[in-house]
Amino acid sequence: MFETISIEQDDRGVATLWLDRAEKHNAMSAQMMAELTEAAGQLGANDAVRVVVLAAKGRTFCAGGDLGWMRDQFEATLEVRAKEAAKLAYMLQALNTLSKPLIGRLHGNAFGGGVGLASVCDVAIGVEHLQMALTETRLGLIPATIGPYAAARMGEAAARQVFMSGKRFDAAEAVRLNLLARSVTEVELDDAVEAEITPYLSCAPQAVARAKRMLRQLGPTIDKAAIEASIAELSACWEGEEAREGIAAFFEKRPPKWTL
Repeated sequence: MFETISIEQDDRGVATLWLDRAEKHNAMSAQMMAELTEAAGQLGANDAVRVVVLAAKGRTFCAGGDLGWMRDQFEATLEVRAKEAAKLAYMLQALNTLSKPLIGRLHGNAFGGGVGLASVCDVAIGVEHLQMALTETRLGLIPATIGPYAAARMGEAAARQVFMSGKRFDAAEAVRLNLLARSVTEVELDDAVEAEITPYLSCAPQAVARAKRMLRQLGPTIDKAAIEASIAELSACWEGEEAREGIAAFFEKRPPKWTL
């Protein structure tokens, strides 16, 4: 059914949602975004699912948005660009509002949209050797559609430290910034994820869903207005010369012209 993701479910009701574009470092194409949105709907509606683990195959958790998909936006109309940006924005919202607990299992690097995926997890656990970064400004873009979720997870003060600079940071720094709940060794990762799963299996599923929904209402508001504003920002970036130069430089394997 799915081509860029896969779902496994055990007899306890624990579903693992796998990013499955290992050959592309799990970069998110338009198809992957659509499939993740559909999967979130299916998992949310499935009463047999108690907990969802977001994981990835291959070496990288998620390299961010697919650059080929980004490059295509330069030849598209503004209306098409907005629709493409909406695919990413509403995919993140679908995962953020998933009625089941969502546990992130970050076994490798997470950049750009991969940080967004970590941000919509209720708990994200990463291996000590991973690197993370909001790399968009290096490409002449901004972390637009992931911005509401990254800011909600980190808080503005912490987000300012990494949101604009594009710098890489390690798992220990990600814990300090509140992107990861904790970092563990590669050998410890599955046990750490299991330790997050187990308590939910003793909880009433509808009470868990209601508690999660209430908590979102108590936290920073990420409503349609905020999402649409993020879509408009990303669409505007694709209009600019910086994004064209940044992505062209990436494909041509050269520094963009603003690099010192």
